[in-house]
Amino acid sequence: MNNMQLKGKTAVVTGSGRGLGKAIAKKLGEMGANIVLNDISSSDCLDDTAKELKALGINVIVTKGDVRNPEDTEAMIKACIDEFGSIDILVNNAGITRDMPIIKMKEEDWDDVLDINLKGAFLCTKAAVKYMMKQRSGKIINIASVAGVMGNRGQANYSASKAGLIGLTKSTAKELASRNITCNAVAPGVIESKMTEVLPDNVKENYLNNIPLKRFGTPEDVANVVAFLASSDSDYVTGQVIHIDGGLVM
Repeated sequence: MNNMQLKGKTAVVTGSGRGLGKAIAKKLGEMGANIVLNDISSSDCLDDTAKELKALGINVIVTKGDVRNPEDTEAMIKACIDEFGSIDILVNNAGITRDMPIIKMKEEDWDDVLDINLKGAFLCTKAAVKYMMKQRSGKIINIASVAGVMGNRGQANYSASKAGLIGLTKSTAKELASRNITCNAVAPGVIESKMTEVLPDNVKENYLNNIPLKRFGTPEDVANVVAFLASSDSDYVTGQVIHIDGGLVM
């Protein structure tokens, strides 16, 4: 894949203050894309991420807002258009977990996870495709999870949100294909993060025993596949869910 294949393109990455979103924004920026970072206004790492990317020579703007709020998502896309003139790539990455067995799960924990992980992706997509349809081009990449395919104990809300995101991906792909807009999802498995770092050794070992490649994934593993889906190399790929899980689900 051409290292500067996205030169002149603009990508919006939600939930990009840190972790997976940050890795994706950095990868797309290194391939030449202008980057619109987005996270909730309480995120204290968004400005630091912007400085880090700018130091690499990447064109960056920051938009703070809640993906559950249609006014915020519209403002995010408008800021992108005002600054860069187009939106070519949308990565719906913003997401949270509120893990708890169903019997103990509070209704607000269900609502928060579904609203951010699924409704947020819907609102961002709706705001972006108005411009993509006029351009007759665009790439939408949704960050799902293997939990949305196989389910997970204690993650009924998260698994449901990610399963819904997969359904949204396929419907979006069918609706927008005639406008030369593709929509795909990636489904990460166990990815190295602050959350996995603190897992007890026996829990880590149990996970690794179920992963044929015998290692956890990295944020860069995910970012590399997102970069492929954002590039012209994937122009004939739409409506797909690509697992990035070391073979955990097959």
